Amino acid sequence: MKKAPVEIDPKENPDLACLQSIIFDDERSPEEQAKTYKDEGNDYFREKDYKKAVISYTEGLKKKCADSDLNVVLYTNRAAAQYYLGNFRSALNDVMAARKLKPCHLKAVVRGALCHLELKNFAEAVSWCDEGLQIDAKEKKLLDTRAKADKLKRTEQRDIRKAKLKEKKEQNQNELLIQAVKVYFEDEEKAELYRVPPECTLLQVLQHPRYFVKALTPAFLICVGSSPFCKNYLRGRKVHHIK
Repeated sequence: MKKAPVEIDPKENPDLACLQSIIFDDERSPEEQAKTYKDEGNDYFREKDYKKAVISYTEGLKKKCADSDLNVVLYTNRAAAQYYLGNFRSALNDVMAARKLKPCHLKAVVRGALCHLELKNFAEAVSWCDEGLQIDAKEKKLLDTRAKADKLKRTEQRDIRKAKLKEKKEQNQNELLIQAVKVYFEDEEKAELYRVPPECTLLQVLQHPRYFVKALTPAFLICVGSSPFCKNYLRGRKVHHIK
C-alpha cells in the first residue's frame, strides 16, 4: 500500500487518523513531517496546552528539515510556548537559535526582549528592543517593552548605587568605631596595662606572656578612648603596646 486510505476522517476518528499518520510518516519528506508537527503544535497553542505544543514543535525540529524558514518558525513558536510555561531561559535559547538562522526575524526578537525582561536582564532587553526597532520602528510590543525595561534598568542602577553608598557609610562607621574603641588587658602583678590593637586576634592575646586567665574567663578593659573615664583611668598608669 503506497497511499493512506482517504476515508478516515480525523474529526470522527482522531485516534485512528493519528495511527494512520504514524504508519505512513516514513513516506513523507522531513519538511512535510515538520510542517505537520508545526500545525499540531499551533493547535495545542491555541488551546493553551503549552506543554503539548512544546512537544509537537520539538518533534518538528527533530526532523531536521532543510527548510530554514520552517525551522525558524518552529523555534520561535516553541519559544512562545516555553514563555507561557514560565520557562524563560529555554524560551530565550530558542529565539537565539531562530535568530542564528534568520537574524531579522521580528517575532524572535520580540520574544527575546520579553524573555530578557522576565529574567531581569534589563540592559539586554533594551538592546534587543533597539535591534527590533531597526527592523520595524513602529512595533508596539517593542516600544512598550523598551520603555518598561529602560525604567526598570534605571531603577536597578539607582538601587545598586544606594546599596553601595549604604555599604560605604556602614564601613566608615565601623572604622570610626574601631578607631574610637580601645581594648586593654591588665598585668595585675605589675599594675600595668597592655593595649590590644584591632588587628590582634584573641589567640595572640592569650599567648602573650603577661596575660593571665582567671576562672577560665578572659578579661579585657574596653572603653572609648576620648571619654573622660578612659582618660582618668589611664592617667598615671604605664601602658604597653602589643606589637
